[in-house]
Amino acid sequence: MEFETDHQWVVQINEKLKNHESSSMEIQKWKKHCIYETPPSVADLNKKAYNPLTVSFGPYHHMKKHLLAMEEHKHRALVHFLRRCNGKPLELLIQSMAEVEEDLRDCYKPLDDQWKSKNENNHSFLRMMILDGCFMLEVLRFAACYHAAGDYADNDPIFSCHGRLYVTPYIKRDMLMLENQIPMMVLDKLVEFEGNKNQDPEFLNKLILKFFCPDTPIFKSFGKCLHILDLYRKSLFQHEPTHPTIIPNQSKSNKHQEDEIIIPSARELLDAGITFKPSESHSFKDVSFNGGILRIPSIIVDDCTETMLLNLIAFERMHVGAGNEVSSFVFFMDNIIDNHVDVVILEQKGIVQNALGSDKAVAKLFNSLSRDLAVDRGGSLEIVQVSVCRYCKKPWNKWRANLIETYFRNPWAIVSFVAAIFLFGLTIVQTVYTILQLYHNT
Repeated sequence: MEFETDHQWVVQINEKLKNHESSSMEIQKWKKHCIYETPPSVADLNKKAYNPLTVSFGPYHHMKKHLLAMEEHKHRALVHFLRRCNGKPLELLIQSMAEVEEDLRDCYKPLDDQWKSKNENNHSFLRMMILDGCFMLEVLRFAACYHAAGDYADNDPIFSCHGRLYVTPYIKRDMLMLENQIPMMVLDKLVEFEGNKNQDPEFLNKLILKFFCPDTPIFKSFGKCLHILDLYRKSLFQHEPTHPTIIPNQSKSNKHQEDEIIIPSARELLDAGITFKPSESHSFKDVSFNGGILRIPSIIVDDCTETMLLNLIAFERMHVGAGNEVSSFVFFMDNIIDNHVDVVILEQKGIVQNALGSDKAVAKLFNSLSRDLAVDRGGSLEIVQVSVCRYCKKPWNKWRANLIETYFRNPWAIVSFVAAIFLFGLTIVQTVYTILQLYHNT
């Protein structure tokens, strides 16, 4: 029996050798994947951060018991969407979405067999994509219309002022989960189906970012994005550092450089004479160090921050080529925040805006985010950390900081310090005068 099993394995491997895909085909195959299940090694650290609480999008959480209540509203959103499509039938929408059905399936890694069936009578995957896509598009559009309910009733449980206040924030949270994404192609197809040919190419991107960041201006075009989480991540890097970091001397050994990038906490940096200032933008890339001033983008820490950052980190971990900017920023913040004292310092400097209430909770949040976090060496943040560490090791910077802390903290201390210097100067003059007088007398 064991021999037969081994024989089957040999046959399978030989078949794969015969049907070996070229490297270019493998590249294209892996390139299509962009929505992933979070591996247990990551999800087990904080299961709540990766599981939607209100609504499911896509196959990974489809029809889960605690999310079933929202399915009724998805169907209603589809009806309202079709009413505004100039009488176009649902069958035509299904045909349009079927054009990219295979590409949509390829976005998910892994995908259960129940969603892979191509039976003409089985449109469950397309039905899910259409329902989820229409609901998502309707939520985005309604949120952009602050005073109008459109063709929805004023007492609609979702698309009303009541829903905007009590339901939309939870939908927004669920829409930023990696496992709860649908491909941007779905929304593109829905907008195309409506027939607005003069649509701005950035229409969807602007609509999505207005939903998530209503007060943040958009300064660049984002082009084609994989899904909402991908677009949101890219929006966090609109600006490069406005005060470039001076690159330190790289002549030291690699071992010494590795030791240097363990950046001290905010309290220790303050003691070393480093000044904190908020960056001119909110971009995670806008971290710089120059002339003893460490600039860090201002970040709001609220109930959704943990979920948002963990899913962005998970996307960077799972998607090859996504980059590691969010992971690097979180690792950097964990380094400078050891406890609540560091949080207080960053709050006073306008870098951390604490909506959690407890400074200890903010410190605990950043300390937990970096658990099992892999950060690629290199990049602008490593240059910042190396520069900061070298600055801290210069004794003069610490002496100057202690001098300022001791004698220039308040006006009375300054007056006392100046008076002491003045008296010391008078004493020296008097001593010199006395010596000269004695010299002339002799």
